[in-house]
Amino acid sequence: MHVLSWHNPYLRLVGRSTATGFYIYGEVDTRELADAAGEALARLQQGEAHLAVHPRCGTNLAVTSVLAGAAAFGASVGRPRSRLERLPLALAAATLAAILAQPLAHRVQETITTTPHVEGLSVADITRQARGRLIIHKVTTGQD
Repeated sequence: MHVLSWHNPYLRLVGRSTATGFYIYGEVDTRELADAAGEALARLQQGEAHLAVHPRCGTNLAVTSVLAGAAAFGASVGRPRSRLERLPLALAAATLAAILAQPLAHRVQETITTTPHVEGLSVADITRQARGRLIIHKVTTGQD
């Protein structure tokens, strides 16, 4: 996603990884995707580990959501006031938790949900499907 974004910052894409590769959802040229995947893989293999972590990864959303929800819940329980009176405190707690969650979410992604260790990995195949207006690319990886 990083390499695609650098080459074309106006792309609106969603990615999802699997045990055998990844999917890219959105309007992107298959050749451009293949070039970006090859470049990213080569750069990861050369030690650019930061490419494995993306600020809009679902891990960031999940960690932030859990922390913000827990903070809002914690701020709103056990108070004798009405729900409406507790709302500002719950919103403030959720906002603060969302801000504080960013470095934690990045760390969770970096250490748990992604890996930059792709030695021996290669792009085996890329297939394109159109489902109505939705374009889906499946990038299959394999071992050299």
